[in-house]
Amino acid sequence: MVMILRRESARFARSIPSLARLTRVGQSAANTRTSIYNTASPAVFTRSNSTRSTVIQLLNNIGSKREVEQYLRYFTSVNSQQFAVIKVGGAIITQNLPELASSLAFLNHVGLFPIVLHGTGPQINEILEEEGVEPEYIDGIRITDGKTMNVVRRCFLEQNLKLVNALEQQGVRARPITGGVFTADYLDKEKYKLVGKIISVDKSAIEASIKAGALPILTSLAETADGQILNVNADVAAGELARVIQPLKIVYLNEKGGLYNGETGEKISMINLDEEYEGLMKQPWVKYGTKLKIKEIHDLLMYLPRSSSVAIISTGDLQKELFTDSGAGTMIRRGYRLIIRNSLDEFQSLEDFKTALIRHPSFKGSSVAVDDYVSELGKSKFKVFADEPYEVVAILNETVTGVPTLDKFSATPEGWQNNVTDNVWNAIRANTEMLQWVVDEDSDRAAWFFDRADGSFVRDGKILFWYGVQSTDTISEVIKEFSESVPKSYKARAMPQQARLFSTLARPTAGRTIAQKGVRGYSTKSTKVAKIALIGARGYTGQALIELINNHAYLEIAHVSSRELNGKDVEGYTKSAVKYENLQVEDVIRLEKEGSVDVWIMALPNGICKPFVDAIIAAEGSGAIVDLSADYRFDNTWAYGLPELYDRMAISQAKTVANPGCYATGSQLTIAPLAPYIDGQPNIFGVSGYSGAGTKPSPKNDLKVLSDNLIPYALTDHIHEREISTHLGLPVSFMPHVGQWFQGITLTVSVPLSKKLTARDLKTIYEEKYADEPLISVGSEIPLVKDIYGKHGVSIGGFSSHSAQPRAVVVATIDNLLKGAATQCVQNINLIRGYDEFEGIPLN
Repeated sequence: MVMILRRESARFARSIPSLARLTRVGQSAANTRTSIYNTASPAVFTRSNSTRSTVIQLLNNIGSKREVEQYLRYFTSVNSQQFAVIKVGGAIITQNLPELASSLAFLNHVGLFPIVLHGTGPQINEILEEEGVEPEYIDGIRITDGKTMNVVRRCFLEQNLKLVNALEQQGVRARPITGGVFTADYLDKEKYKLVGKIISVDKSAIEASIKAGALPILTSLAETADGQILNVNADVAAGELARVIQPLKIVYLNEKGGLYNGETGEKISMINLDEEYEGLMKQPWVKYGTKLKIKEIHDLLMYLPRSSSVAIISTGDLQKELFTDSGAGTMIRRGYRLIIRNSLDEFQSLEDFKTALIRHPSFKGSSVAVDDYVSELGKSKFKVFADEPYEVVAILNETVTGVPTLDKFSATPEGWQNNVTDNVWNAIRANTEMLQWVVDEDSDRAAWFFDRADGSFVRDGKILFWYGVQSTDTISEVIKEFSESVPKSYKARAMPQQARLFSTLARPTAGRTIAQKGVRGYSTKSTKVAKIALIGARGYTGQALIELINNHAYLEIAHVSSRELNGKDVEGYTKSAVKYENLQVEDVIRLEKEGSVDVWIMALPNGICKPFVDAIIAAEGSGAIVDLSADYRFDNTWAYGLPELYDRMAISQAKTVANPGCYATGSQLTIAPLAPYIDGQPNIFGVSGYSGAGTKPSPKNDLKVLSDNLIPYALTDHIHEREISTHLGLPVSFMPHVGQWFQGITLTVSVPLSKKLTARDLKTIYEEKYADEPLISVGSEIPLVKDIYGKHGVSIGGFSSHSAQPRAVVVATIDNLLKGAATQCVQNINLIRGYDEFEGIPLN
């Protein structure tokens, strides 16, 4: 499925020189500035409107404008000190100080004042080790004697000053607060020595700092009533501070970026305590430190208002977590228990239900319309999912297709903001095997629904979504019913035969079915064995295909045609004894009419396969065709078989599929994620190993010519240049070369942009675009062609952003014989035959 792109920008502040040059004014200017949104917080730090606008624009690159504005309003709806308490681990100050300072500066430049409290554990251990002192712990608590306390205090002061100085260099005023906030008693003087248990919090120094326009930077040191300094765990101190401040957000920054499921290894994006806490604490992997952390957070949030939440994230994801619906780390909130109702009699208060429904735009605020709807609803079979206060309400109805429909989905701004929508949706998924629903094309929530669908179909201003529908026949019925129900008032738009891959939700092509989403691709889970006929198996690609088919659970070779190898055994195929044949057109017609072949693979040079294709089509049998040549890549009646970018369902329903070229596959996958930002002609510099020149002798596969050499060829009007331009829907320039290695392609692509994106932004765009594609890997480093040899996917990385121009450079590698040909062919066969899309394809 084509995913809606979101970008995080943890280092944007450093990328804009003006942010580091914001000027501070003297105390006399205290009355000249107010917090950008909260006029109750005067400060001495003057921030220009242009700087604020710049930062807001950068935030808009993290999420949508709606998201950014929504969260800014939310965060500035309370007193400045109640925005957020951010706990920073000592290791982050050592390893990620510039990024941390940049992220905090970003928040301050839009008028927000997070209260920052940091630890210093790793630094303490390092000094103690240098001094020959072995750190001692009991129950995870550091025993702090007088000598250790001397080190602890020194480390706290050093790290606090480091962070304050780093913020000052970012143009942000910061105030070190190393004492006077926490009053404590001894936790257990005999056992832990100088370790404290906080008994009170004095927030006056924090308020004074914020009033003066400076970020308060706290240590977790506490004092007894008589002035003895005590060491307090930073997590504990942050929790006690939050109990007094009652912030909207409590943020724990750590290296992992969240909590992870100990069984699946997946990051947990959301924990709704009222609904999940008891079950979560019973999980076998929730133990030791994880169990303690979840319990402490639970106890803290039970004390705080329901509007408060805890986020566990990495430093670079701070803006994305705070300003987007999707977030970035693990969000923990109290939430509410969810309810499921199957009849009107089950509602404790039908009026509360009706009040929630009236928010839905279809009722236009009419209580009469809601009454009529609920009355009719009671006569039908339905299911309602909601949270207890009805911040989010979802109503499901049955349909004639057997696929339930999401009839209404109503949510308050708070429901969206606090991710109640996700909780309700998860309940729907857990209780509903398959579902369909329709959203307006211009809805600002279309992206959210897009991410939760397996597939979608766009027609005349409406988007049909579905999940869990495995049968292509059922999908066709659902689409037909949807198409017939679209109001006639919508003006139909012509459907181009080759829809552009980056027709997004803003302006999708009418009638286009967007590729299915999911780590395992699109599948109807067929297990029926298919017989394959391979026409033209002498070349390198043919050999690669034979190996893949030999290892495929449901594919068997029935015929292999090669004039040069006629009569010889097919090597590398062990499922049965198969010999090469020299199949003629009349043989193909006979086999097709007999139904002896389920899929024909054309692995012939360009311009040769047409007689065979025409014969198969004329025979009117049931066999499908996958052509590896360029003969049909521009034929609108053929499906174009690049599943990661184009219509997976169209491929699955096609009888003729054009397998993309190797250069074209790698280039399109490299350019496509940037499509919304392209402003000009991308330039592609490509180098292939000499296997791409085929087995017929030529200078391009002559090792003597290639030795210590690089051969450019067809530098304009190459057929791959035409192929890339046609399917992307924009002109590109392509300059191919041949190198002296055998197998693999490297592509360096320069893309002019309409706006400047940092390297981090680029990486995030690609990660989100290909998050569910197992054959595409995205990394920061430049991928090397030697590493892609024998691999079945594409590696993309080396993201670079020009310092002065809005231009990006991205590097990709692809094995020209595998994902560039044979692997992609098997992928397309799997779709055609209804197998798991990646059946028989090694994913490592």
